[in-house]
Amino acid sequence: MIHLNIKRRISFFCKVNWIKTIYFNFKKFPFNIAIQLPVYFYGKVNFQNISGEISIQSTIQRGMIGFGQPYEMTTREAGTAELVLLGKIEFLGHVQFGKDYFIYVKENALLKMGNMSSLASKGKIICTNLIVFGDYARIGSESQVIDTNFHQMIDVVSQQKLPMSAPIVLGNYNFISNRVTLLSKTKLPNFCTVASNSVCAKDYTYLDENSLIGGVPAKLLKSNISRDWNGEKETMDLWLKVK
Repeated sequence: MIHLNIKRRISFFCKVNWIKTIYFNFKKFPFNIAIQLPVYFYGKVNFQNISGEISIQSTIQRGMIGFGQPYEMTTREAGTAELVLLGKIEFLGHVQFGKDYFIYVKENALLKMGNMSSLASKGKIICTNLIVFGDYARIGSESQVIDTNFHQMIDVVSQQKLPMSAPIVLGNYNFISNRVTLLSKTKLPNFCTVASNSVCAKDYTYLDENSLIGGVPAKLLKSNISRDWNGEKETMDLWLKVK
């Protein structure tokens, strides 16, 4: 086990983009926080604009937030990762973003990431209003979380303009599979599982905890089912938290 941990640390060290990591931390945090390097960037990433705000509402630890963190089965990246931070990102603990992510936070918008929340490889977050990830809200690869319609829609009869965006709130211990789309108005209860290739665009908090939903649009598929969080927590802490 000791040998594996040493090998893992060396592997992580070699994959960190130290130039972007050091630049970002010292640009976005006071010196006493920046020197601890709480945010790691792995692999290639384009900082299109990072003029917004970032805060960590937790005990500061080295590498606790990993952008492009290599925690999945895939070992290669396309080098398309991009971060646009104009509003605010608030981290409540350890957070992982997989390879080739796209994160966009608009001016005056808030992206709030709970402890041990994640977005897997080729995932996309577009936040123009408010997006909240609960603790252990974990999203699979090629999924997207988008709280806006992008373009103004109108009722052609009344000429009333429809809202362009609405908050997205994911509960604690949400297990969201790959290629899932979460759109504005989505709200999920705690311990909710979302099946692959589903589309969510409404409030599901009327459902009980431990519900499985899926489909286009998503609907209740099964009750009393959940990921074995207690059985996985120790392994997740070992392999996902940078030591």
